[in-house]
Amino acid sequence: MVAKRDNRSEPITEREVLIERIVDAPREMVWKAWTDPKQVVQWWGPTGFTTTIEQMDVRPGGVWQYVMHGPDGTNYPNRSVFIEIVPPERIVYAHGGGAAGQVAAEFEMSWTFEALGQRTRISIHMLFPSAAARDRVVQQYGAIEGGHQTLQRLDTYLSQHLA
Repeated sequence: MVAKRDNRSEPITEREVLIERIVDAPREMVWKAWTDPKQVVQWWGPTGFTTTIEQMDVRPGGVWQYVMHGPDGTNYPNRSVFIEIVPPERIVYAHGGGAAGQVAAEFEMSWTFEALGQRTRISIHMLFPSAAARDRVVQQYGAIEGGHQTLQRLDTYLSQHLA
């Protein structure tokens, strides 16, 4: 489903998206918020979106199937397969999904969680099969802004649960 890192002629930098945020929550709390489906539905997706999780098996080979519901009523079915799970440091999965009737957004997604005392640096790395695929997902789905908004929603969720 997703391109391998070592078999493309285009440089990785032209095929990737990197997004980062430091949150005021300990890494273990961030990890739990990411891996517990009951928490994920509280913050996942860009501003105005809601999420319905159909399946979330957080282990290598496990499937995460969910539907993101846009503020305009558009449904975005998504299916990911977890590749690597390293608690509480890293989650890597192959992602596929998008709006009905449109070309699917397929890429490899890595989330890393770096402990900074009682804070956590969250880094998102999206790797696409080509620069054109990256550009299409950025333009069609607003992947960069949506990633920033998702991290903002996670940050807000965590701060509300620290009190």
